[in-house]
Amino acid sequence: MVNVVRTQIAAVFATALTAGLALVAAAPGAQATPSLSPYVAMGDSYSAGSGILPLDPNVTPVCARTTRNYPNLVAKSLGLASFTDVTCGDADTTHFYKKQYPSLTPQLDAVNADTKLVTLTIGGNNNNTLIKVIAACMSAGTATLGQGNPCEEIYGGRFVDDIQNKTYPDVKKTLADIRAKAPSAKVAIVGYPQIMPADNSNCFLKMPMAKGDVPYINNIQATLNGVVKRAADETGATFVDMSSSVGHDACKPIGTRWVEPAVWGVNVVPIHPNATGMQKMADQVLAAIR
Repeated sequence: MVNVVRTQIAAVFATALTAGLALVAAAPGAQATPSLSPYVAMGDSYSAGSGILPLDPNVTPVCARTTRNYPNLVAKSLGLASFTDVTCGDADTTHFYKKQYPSLTPQLDAVNADTKLVTLTIGGNNNNTLIKVIAACMSAGTATLGQGNPCEEIYGGRFVDDIQNKTYPDVKKTLADIRAKAPSAKVAIVGYPQIMPADNSNCFLKMPMAKGDVPYINNIQATLNGVVKRAADETGATFVDMSSSVGHDACKPIGTRWVEPAVWGVNVVPIHPNATGMQKMADQVLAAIR
């Protein structure tokens, strides 16, 4: 009788254990990590983490790609077995289709039907937008010793028009082509974190720009992030909103800022996310894809 009881108890325990394992396997998110591999990271310097050391030895140094960029942080957090990073500083959407440098292949070549996760930040270099226009505005601001709005007076609505009429369709096409090559992949495009103070204040010694041009630059960046979100929405991609970066702009002190300033910064490449900024971008990506 004792043996019979023991056998019955063992059978009940085995049944319960099997049922429990089945419930765990069926639970939402239980298979999340395997389903996101292979992972391909694409994009420009804000994806590559340009300016942060150490450099990635697997790519030409001119890409200024770091092993501490947000794609590496995302892959590590998810424990992904398969991860391909083709990000490169100064890339624009054309480099998804043609070689940026002789030693590189077009970024889109890294994506195929087996790809399950794609992340990218792109659009900021199209039509010399964002970093290059900021550099132009700092040159103009230096000439006026920070007075007036010389950059806006020189360029007017040119950059906003280019973003809306040229960058938007280019980003949308890129996202659509990623989707066509990897129809089952989760695609997440990350917005650009705040560079100048959102309250339009200035810090001329760190970012030598005329005070009147700060809102001009902020409008350009807001327009860029806006068309990236629009392109994502229209192609079924996930837009990773970096509005949490407000208050962590390049004018803030070390430890608070996520983007380094043009002067007195700690990055090798100025006006780019620092290590904290990369971690925050990774955190937003992880929140969005989970």
